[in-house]
Amino acid sequence: MDRRTLLTRALLASGAVVAWPMLLGQRWAEAAEGSGGVNFPPVNIKRKEWEKILDKDRFRILFAEGTEPAGSSPLDKLDEPGTYICAACYLPLFDSRDKFDSGTGWPSFTQPIDDKHIGTKRDWKLIFPRTEYHCARCTGHQGHIFDDGPPPTGQRWCNNGLALHFVPEAEALPELRTSA
Repeated sequence: MDRRTLLTRALLASGAVVAWPMLLGQRWAEAAEGSGGVNFPPVNIKRKEWEKILDKDRFRILFAEGTEPAGSSPLDKLDEPGTYICAACYLPLFDSRDKFDSGTGWPSFTQPIDDKHIGTKRDWKLIFPRTEYHCARCTGHQGHIFDDGPPPTGQRWCNNGLALHFVPEAEALPELRTSA
């Protein structure tokens, strides 16, 4: 399924109008003008509706805070220019230039595209506390942040591959292209 079909189906299935500047033909800069950053309303889709929209495994990871098996995502070894977007609401979360091979079996990044696209909370599911992060628009669980990453941030944003879709730079709308 091509990217536009995937986006269109998700938007229609949601029953909500999602104000995503790229889909509306606006440039990021115009959407952010005067606000100091990109503004977007939250996606108000109930858990039961997400369960109908997403396949079982994506739903479990995004909205039941599950984890996919290490090494199971083809996105882990993907080394191509582009943008990683939330698999639920399609908010751009990571740029491929910030991706690195952490050796953990999950796609890992040094930082998000924009801190405003991410929400965090403390996770006590293991013996030690971790910082969980999620999509700021739909609240879909993405992964955890660790302090064992490479420069420049020293962070490893360890992401579930099923929580993301990859948009190759060649197929991206101009607003998502990473090269000049």
